[in-house]
Amino acid sequence: IVGRQVALDDNSYQVIGVMPAGFENVLSPAADIWSPLQYGMSEGRAWGHHLRTVGRLRGGVTFAQATGEINALGRSVLTEQHPDSYDPATRFEVTSLRDDLARGIKPALLAIMGGVILVLVIACVNVTNLLLARGVQRRGEFALRTALGAGRGRLIRQLLTESLLLALLGGVVGMIVATLGVRALVALSPPGLPRLGAIRVDGPVFGFGLIVTTLIGLAFGLVPALQAARSGPGHDLTGGSSRLIGGHHRTRGALVVAEVGLALMLLVGSGLLLRSIERLFAVSVGFDATRLLTMQVLASGHRFDADSARYRFFDEALLAIRQVPGVADAALTSQLPLSGDVDEYGAVFESAPGKPVEGYSAFRYAVSPGYVAMMGIPLRKGRLLDEHDGAATPPVALISESLARLKFQGADPIGAHVRLGGSPDSPPYTIVGVVGDVKQMSLAASRSEAVYIPTTQWHSPDFVMSLVMRAWGDAAAVAPAARAAVWTVDKDQPVVRIATMENLRDATAAERRFVMVLFAAFAIVALVLAAAGIYGVLSGSVTERTREIGVRSALGASRASILSLVARQGMTLTTLGVVLGLIGAVLASQALATLLFGVSRLDPVTYVGVILLLLIVSAIASWVPAWRAARIDPAITLRAE
Repeated sequence: IVGRQVALDDNSYQVIGVMPAGFENVLSPAADIWSPLQYGMSEGRAWGHHLRTVGRLRGGVTFAQATGEINALGRSVLTEQHPDSYDPATRFEVTSLRDDLARGIKPALLAIMGGVILVLVIACVNVTNLLLARGVQRRGEFALRTALGAGRGRLIRQLLTESLLLALLGGVVGMIVATLGVRALVALSPPGLPRLGAIRVDGPVFGFGLIVTTLIGLAFGLVPALQAARSGPGHDLTGGSSRLIGGHHRTRGALVVAEVGLALMLLVGSGLLLRSIERLFAVSVGFDATRLLTMQVLASGHRFDADSARYRFFDEALLAIRQVPGVADAALTSQLPLSGDVDEYGAVFESAPGKPVEGYSAFRYAVSPGYVAMMGIPLRKGRLLDEHDGAATPPVALISESLARLKFQGADPIGAHVRLGGSPDSPPYTIVGVVGDVKQMSLAASRSEAVYIPTTQWHSPDFVMSLVMRAWGDAAAVAPAARAAVWTVDKDQPVVRIATMENLRDATAAERRFVMVLFAAFAIVALVLAAAGIYGVLSGSVTERTREIGVRSALGASRASILSLVARQGMTLTTLGVVLGLIGAVLASQALATLLFGVSRLDPVTYVGVILLLLIVSAIASWVPAWRAARIDPAITLRAE
C-alpha cells in the first residue's frame, strides 16, 4: 500500500509507511491512521485545547526540571504574546506517560492487588496449618528418625523439600489456571484499562509465578519444619508430649485467627463495593433510558463545508430514522449523556446594573425540537423547544434546574438572558424553560449544569451529532435498519458508537463492577479457606483428644456438652479473628474510598452482614467435627488405649 493514494474527508493522502502490528498508540488506542498536523489558525483551533504534547526527556533531566523549563517557555509564549487570552497564573505540568495513562484506573488496580495479596496470604496460612497438622500425625516418625541418628537439620531439610515440592506443583497448576483466568479477566475489564491487549500470561509471568511459589514454599514451610524438629524422641516414642501438642494447638489456632481476620477484610471490601454498585444504579440518570438506541453520525468531506449542507444532511438523516420500522420517535443532540462526550462552554447571565457579571461552566446541548420530550427529561418550568424556534427567530434556551438553582436561587429564571460561549457581541439566548438534571459524565458525577439550545440557533452547525431513537420493542434490534437508513441519505458518512442507552449507563460503572467481581471472587475463596482452616483445626483436635473425650463420656458427660465443648473452641477462634479483622478492615477500607459511592467505608450494614456471614460459616465448619466428637464411643476409645 506504500505509495498509494487514500481519500480522507475528500482530501487525497499518500501512504508513506505502515506501522508494525504490535504498535499501540496509547494516547489514542482507536487510531488507525496518522497524518501531519495541518490546519490554519482561522479554523478555530488556535489555542490548541484539543492537543496533547508528548516528549522524551534527555538523560539525567528530572520531571521537576522539565516542568520549570516548560513553564518558562509557556509564560513567554502565552502571557507575553497573548496577554488578553491567558491568565498570568497559568501553569504547565510535566508528568510521565505511564502515570498519565494509569491515573484513572490506578485506584482499582491497587485495590485488586491488595485483594490478591490477602488471598495469597490466606492460602499460605492454610497450607501452613495443614503442614502443622500433618507434622503432629508424623511426630512418631520424626521421633524414630531422631532416635536412629537423624539430626535436626536433616529433618528441617526433608520437610522444606516436601513444602517446596508442594509449592512448585501448586504453582504449575496455578499458572495453568491463570492462563485461562486471564482471558476472563480481560473480558471483564473496564474499557478504559490501558494496554489491555498486552495483558497475557507469557514466559516472564510464568517465571515470576514459579519464583513466588518457590519462595512461599520455603517461607511458609519453615514453621512446620521447625515445629517438627523440636520433637523429643523420648516423649514421642512413648506416647507423645502434651506440651508439644499444646504448642501445636496454639500455633494452629493463631493461624486460623489470622485466616478469619483476613477473610473478613476481603468480605468487607467486596460488601462495600457491592453496596456501592447498588447505590450507583439506584441513581436517577434524569431521563428514561429504556428502549433507547443511540448512534453517532459524522458529516465529513468538503461537500459539508457550507452550514446549509450540514443542516440538510442531519435533517434528512433524522427523517429517515423516523421512518424505520420499530422506531417510535427520534431526535438529534450535539452530545449524548453518559457517552464520554464533554462539550462545555461558559454560561454568562446578564445581571442587573451595578452587579458583577457571573459566569458558570455548563454543558452545551444543541438539540432538535422534541429531544427533551423524547428522552423523557422532565419539564420543571416554562416550555420546551419546538419547531418554531429556528434560525430566523430570537435565540431561546432551556437550562437545567441545577444551573437555575445555582444562579437564581429560587427566583424565576424565565425571561432571563444568557450568553453561551462565542463573542460577547452575539445576541443572548432567552431562557424559556427549566428542565430536570441529566447525568452527563457518569452516574457518580454530581455536575449537571446544562444549557439546551436549538441546533439551528448555534453560531456554527456541528460536524458530529448523535441520533437518539426510542424503539417500540428491543432497541438493539433496530440498529442495522437505523444505520442503513442513514446511509440512504449519504453512504459515505461514518456511523459509529452504536449502543443502547442502558449499555452506556452500565459502562459508566464498569470499573467499580470489575473490582467488585474480583473482590467477590477473592472473598469467596477466602471464606472457603477460612472455613477449611477452622474445620481442619477442630478435626485434628478431636483426633488428638479422642482419649480425653472418651474419658469425659465415661464419666457422664452428655453428647450436648461434648458438642458444645468442641464447637465453642471453633467459635472462640472465629470471634478472635473477627475482632482482628475488623481492625484491619477499618484501616484497609481507606484504599477503597475512591471506588465507593453513596456508602461510607465504615458502613454498619456491611460490617454486621459480613460478621454474621462469617459466624454462620464458622458454625457450620465447627459443627461437623463437634458432631463427630459427640459420637465417640468411650468403651471403644478406652479399650484402644
